[in-house]
Amino acid sequence: MEQPHHKSEVFLSVLLGFSGLSHLHPLLFVVLLSLYVLTLVANTVIAVTINTDATLHTPMYFFLTQLSCLDICYLSAMIPTILENLMVGTVSISKTRCAIQMFSFLFFGVAECFLLAAMSLDRYSAVCHPLHYTVLMSSRVCSSLVAASYICGAAVGLVHTLITFSSPLCGSAIDHFFCEIQPLLDLLCGNTFPRELQVILVAVFAILSPFLLVLYSYIHIISTILHMASAESQQKAFSTCSSHLLVVTLFYGTAGSVYLRPKSTYCAAVDKFLSLSYSVLTPLLNPIIYSLRNKEVKGALKKKWRKIHLVWK
Repeated sequence: MEQPHHKSEVFLSVLLGFSGLSHLHPLLFVVLLSLYVLTLVANTVIAVTINTDATLHTPMYFFLTQLSCLDICYLSAMIPTILENLMVGTVSISKTRCAIQMFSFLFFGVAECFLLAAMSLDRYSAVCHPLHYTVLMSSRVCSSLVAASYICGAAVGLVHTLITFSSPLCGSAIDHFFCEIQPLLDLLCGNTFPRELQVILVAVFAILSPFLLVLYSYIHIISTILHMASAESQQKAFSTCSSHLLVVTLFYGTAGSVYLRPKSTYCAAVDKFLSLSYSVLTPLLNPIIYSLRNKEVKGALKKKWRKIHLVWK
């Protein structure tokens, strides 16, 4: 007897996306396209400014450049499909394109999880061990941390993508706006418990572990700040730490609430909202929180703007 999943070998799936909000599609399209362009421009300007200003060639700004590049790639892995979805309604997507999208999303997303942890270690070293900072965060250490972030991202992306797309699929309608793991679990044939467990275990490694490292770093940073003599330096450091922690908690919190739970609690509407939070909102907030509130970056941007203004005159 023919198995129900045979046709999934040529798997042309349908992304349902925002099918329940068809009347809002034009508005959502304009909002998302505007946010996408704004985020691309902000991250590109920051990456170019840091790379072309010699005074910003320090570990912190090296990580910020990497974060900007990651955010551009992370957004570009999903937003075009979401915009297509909003323009034409449901979108047909091939198995290959779906697999590439899932891998790209996981690769850049997990790399960002570990990069944010590396950035918190950098701040921890700068605030808590200033005398040893140049040794602790040498260019070799920084490059190794970034490389490790990308390796972890590639490993998680490959594991999830290969296992998901080598499993038999008993459906073709993905109730999401891109190829996300949780809605694809709904399409797997038979007992999905081993796959659910794998997703949760990988999420503990890729989301919870870096988040705990960030918390550990900031607890020590805040403790050090409290022992500073100057109230002004305390206030400045607290302002920076609180904004960093806010955006980091939003990113890890929304991603964790999707991946660190069993499939039985999956709710398409809620998870679509959470996915938008960590895939669209965080890349937009990162340049604002980490760079545009930073005096040195603002100074470099003003300097760059004055040069451009003189050239055009």
